[in-house]
Amino acid sequence: MLRPSTQRYSVTRPLYSEDTFEDEHAKVYRKHKRLLDHFIQYFTCTSERAKNAAVSLLPIIGWMKIYSIKDWLLNDIVSGVSTGLVAVLQGLAFSLLASISTWYGLYAAFFPVIMYFFLGTSRHISVGSFPILSLMVGAVVTRLVPDEGPPANITAFEGLTKDEQRILVSASLTFLVGLFQLGMGLLQVGFIVMYLSDTLISGFTTAAAVHILVSQLKFVLGLTVPGFSGPLSIIYTLESVFTQITSTNIHDLVTSIVVMVMVLGVKEINDRFKSKLPVPIPIEVIMTVIACGVSYAFNFSENHGVDVVGKIPNTFESPIAPSLQLFQMTAVEAFPIAIVGFAVAFAVAKVYSVKHDYIIDGNQELIAFGASNIFGGAFKSLAASTALSRSAVQESTGGKTQIAGLLSAIIVLVVILGIGFLLEPLPKSLLGAVVIVNLKGMLMQVVTVPYLWKKDRPDCIVWVGTCLAAIFLGLDLGLAVGLGLELLTVVFRTQKFALASFSVFLNLLQIYEPEGVKIFRIPSPIFFANIDFFRDKLKDAVGFNPLRILRKRNKAVKKIKKMIKKGELTLTSNGLQATCSMPIEKSEEESNMEDLDKPTDYSDLPIQVNWDTELPANIRVPPVNIHSLILDFSVVSFLDISALKGLKALKEFIRVSVDVYIVGCDPYIIEKLRNCKFFDDEIKTSIFFLTIHDAMLFIHDNYKFWQKEIKYQGNVHGPLDHSLYELVIKLGLIFN
Repeated sequence: MLRPSTQRYSVTRPLYSEDTFEDEHAKVYRKHKRLLDHFIQYFTCTSERAKNAAVSLLPIIGWMKIYSIKDWLLNDIVSGVSTGLVAVLQGLAFSLLASISTWYGLYAAFFPVIMYFFLGTSRHISVGSFPILSLMVGAVVTRLVPDEGPPANITAFEGLTKDEQRILVSASLTFLVGLFQLGMGLLQVGFIVMYLSDTLISGFTTAAAVHILVSQLKFVLGLTVPGFSGPLSIIYTLESVFTQITSTNIHDLVTSIVVMVMVLGVKEINDRFKSKLPVPIPIEVIMTVIACGVSYAFNFSENHGVDVVGKIPNTFESPIAPSLQLFQMTAVEAFPIAIVGFAVAFAVAKVYSVKHDYIIDGNQELIAFGASNIFGGAFKSLAASTALSRSAVQESTGGKTQIAGLLSAIIVLVVILGIGFLLEPLPKSLLGAVVIVNLKGMLMQVVTVPYLWKKDRPDCIVWVGTCLAAIFLGLDLGLAVGLGLELLTVVFRTQKFALASFSVFLNLLQIYEPEGVKIFRIPSPIFFANIDFFRDKLKDAVGFNPLRILRKRNKAVKKIKKMIKKGELTLTSNGLQATCSMPIEKSEEESNMEDLDKPTDYSDLPIQVNWDTELPANIRVPPVNIHSLILDFSVVSFLDISALKGLKALKEFIRVSVDVYIVGCDPYIIEKLRNCKFFDDEIKTSIFFLTIHDAMLFIHDNYKFWQKEIKYQGNVHGPLDHSLYELVIKLGLIFN
């Protein structure tokens, strides 16, 4: 893309002090709104604002207006049934982590889903129980109602059995989590998840996976292990497990091993052949059916002492009021549960929103999950978020909207009210095995540690510190330690100074942007807390979303190729012309979204597509009004791993024929980019320039703005665009 420039320049301008510069040039003042102006604007009500507020609070209105029954309903039905079956199994399994009766996990796959259907902005996540949240709830439950010894002194516990006491704790905690999330949503603080970096979340979820793995050993081995909470609880649990290891129930162990081997094997097949399989093989459901049949036939519960799910009520229990006393005793744990639940759900939702090209609102997501957990807590549900594996099933089986989620809730309803009795002989060891298998992705995150140690040691310290603290001190304290380490690394990086090694140092007084060039200045370091903000502001500055443009171009090229092959387009002296005036049908639903994110393939096209002209057959692609983007990195003092991942999005600009240039970058940062394998065939080291001057001159030379050689020595010779003329005058450029 780039070639070395032989052009040279020098800069001549008067020597300015601040005073002399202000005397010669009028200062441009930016008008800032007063607090009163913001207040008046916020409380001003118009019909348009009322309409937007209604759509914002009830996102279902937005996507229902574009819902295509013909194209989407069948996909949503298939997805809803598949997700519902998985949700039933995961609800039963994850309730074990919360140390409550298994059927309450089914409630988490029903009540929160109903509320999220109306209030949520994501169309693809599957709302319900999540193993980490269930484990955090379980830690509170066992602290207040331990397996051995008396429960906490709480008035609401009087006259209740131990199981009922635990349900009250779980329901009240879920209700309080919902209140925290709803409050944060109403206060518009959805940005809080920006301060949970990818590194911190990775270390935290790995530690949570270790806790979950240890907690499931008692079910896999068929042992009776009391619940422990607080710092070093994992050590006490392991001590109890190994003390009783000789009492292992061989039937539970064999069942668990067989289930884990089968599920892992079939999941690998699903991953390897996902492009050829219409839907993933529901191996967990298949193994559940087999295990129920075998357990019932051989009476595992009575003949072999296998712990089974037991009786599942075929009705919903009455709602309960949360305990205010429990609110006081669980507030410290409820807040991190609210943050973690939202952070995980928002991260998963963001992945699918980017993939399917729609917008999610972090504040509205907080409101949706807050209302869902309040509603679910009143009906004794577990705290709800989303599970990546369950959401992957909903999306990969063709789910288009939350109608799939609603149908999955109906499947759960059928199980609760109609066929729940069929699951009564299900061994808990199978549920434990399913939970452990689903930890594979989280546990495998440990392989990133060597990479982080080589490429970014501060991030590595955050990962290891968060993980170890969460393992040994507990998940709530571990999260606090991780946030502290993250803050320390930011302070450390911002206090680290390096001498500039540039032989040329230029301070631009004012920048004029010629037509087709956008100059974007980054005024701070780029790291986990602002990388998303940086990407959003960059898109706002250029006026388009490059990924959206790329996908539309790839769809257009595919359609053009298809129409040429069918003879609907022919090549004439004026380009491609449609052979008929029939309306073109809507584009096919893409089977593989990843293909649309790749560079546009122009092979097999008879001519080059000019995206700036009108395309044939009513094919429309939004225009790109710039050809060059300059990023000023002169004050960017450091990047972290999250920033490196975010900057990879520059490929999206390159793939839509926008050349990207980075100027004023510290050599330390360039070296770090090299070490982290940032450069490839698309992003090359040749995009870096010392100054904006160098980049601008290269752009001028590369795009041949000048028809003749120009030399500015008080006069301008040759034709020159007016905006470029102003640039030359201001910068005092002399071309040799």
